[in-house]
Amino acid sequence: MRLTEFWRRMREQFGEAYAESFASDYVMSELGGRTVREALDAGWEAKDVWRAVCDAMNLPKSSR
Repeated sequence: MRLTEFWRRMREQFGEAYAESFASDYVMSELGGRTVREALDAGWEAKDVWRAVCDAMNLPKSSR
């Protein structure tokens, strides 16, 4: 998954303003105690970060 697709999905699920806030502020155990931004900056693959977001937020399978 490309980053552009990742961010499109984040905005689609959380809205334009909240997607950025969520990515910067929400620390996720699924990402080893990192935020989305920290995980991406640390080199995590966008698809793995997206799966972690889906799991943490219980997003429907159609979103995955």
